[in-house]
Amino acid sequence: MDYQKLLIGSMFFLMGQIGAWFGTNSQLVWKWWADKPIFAAIVFGIPTTIFIWYGTKYTYEAMGELWGPRFLGFGMSYVSFPILTWWLLGESMFTAKTMTCVFLSCIIILVQVMWKTS
Repeated sequence: MDYQKLLIGSMFFLMGQIGAWFGTNSQLVWKWWADKPIFAAIVFGIPTTIFIWYGTKYTYEAMGELWGPRFLGFGMSYVSFPILTWWLLGESMFTAKTMTCVFLSCIIILVQVMWKTS
């Protein structure tokens, strides 16, 4: 496995997840965004799609299959979402339910990165 490509792809996924967070949740943080879904889709959606596109490209090249990048992209949302939600909306991730989900997401990432196939 090419760990350099995996790292680069993971960073692209992280940036894409951050873009997705702002694209869908800016309406909750700033009143100005509350009635601008099309503008938010354009401003956040285009760069988010490009980041996730490159994340898929690099992690697919590193892992040689599409399932790994799929779950890695999902798992990376658990890096950005709790931090941004706590920082900008004041919602804690430190509940039993949320911490269990974060733990399971980390397990999913580890399975995809560490489990060798073929």
